[in-house]
Amino acid sequence: MGMLPCIVGKILCHAAVQPCAVTTSHAWLFDYCLTADSVSVLPSVFCDIDPKRFEEATYRTTRWLDRCIQANRRPNEQNLFPIVQGGFDVQLREISMQQLIERNAPGYAIGGLAGGETKDMFWRVVAQCAAGLPPGKPRYVMGIGYPLDIVVCSALGADMYDSVYPTRTARFGVALVDTGVMKLKNAAFAKDMRPIDESCNCMTCRQYSRSYLHHVVTRGVASASVLVTYHNVAYMQGLTRRIRQAIKEQCLPQFVRDFLLGMYPKCDVPQWVVDALDVAGISLEGVALLKPAHRLYDEVQAMNPIPTA
Repeated sequence: MGMLPCIVGKILCHAAVQPCAVTTSHAWLFDYCLTADSVSVLPSVFCDIDPKRFEEATYRTTRWLDRCIQANRRPNEQNLFPIVQGGFDVQLREISMQQLIERNAPGYAIGGLAGGETKDMFWRVVAQCAAGLPPGKPRYVMGIGYPLDIVVCSALGADMYDSVYPTRTARFGVALVDTGVMKLKNAAFAKDMRPIDESCNCMTCRQYSRSYLHHVVTRGVASASVLVTYHNVAYMQGLTRRIRQAIKEQCLPQFVRDFLLGMYPKCDVPQWVVDALDVAGISLEGVALLKPAHRLYDEVQAMNPIPTA
């Protein structure tokens, strides 16, 4: 959504063989022409650890949001999602959220993640933003695609995700299942006539065995990545469908516990998952050997007062 205009802008500049500037308003125009239903504003992002650069990017992102709002020709048809910035600074994230909430957007994106940060940093940002953004409006965590991440983020209050992970990992012959991943290149699947997942109703699982998929994957047959992609996308759709149903039936905590038991039958649930779900109010008694060890509440209480504009 938000990244496509940048790519288009670069292509146009290259074709013209001369420098040209793609402003925030121009970028919005590309999304407008593509008739996207939901569009994320262009954020200001730095690959830098300098706190001043993060602060500068946070305020610039809000200014760019205002330009996008002014350039939006279809405010009643296209949903403009501002992106919460602030890096891993608790106070900057809070400032960014306050500024964006004042614009009364139809939904909000949580940016700056899936870029190599530790899982401990990752879940803290999601927890802070999901709790601080307005209830009743979608919270979109950008770039998140691991099944475990989606389960944890949903428990923390997030609603929407996007990622290349299900399709990218399929190109390497890796299928997604509740127990983790299935590496179809392994010799153990050479004579396994079962489908990837016996509970899955996707086209691949209905028509092809693990043995056949092992054969085409190991030989680099072009259709192999397509077949595994079919399954991986279907798996992710099924997972989010199950999460949504558990929320409707008010049994999400039990769903999360069952999911973790399937993925970690030895109860070796990672510390970051234990901490995140503790903040989400989900007990892992009998599911995880580790106990919560975070200090998130102390960190939030230690914040300086947010300056008013």
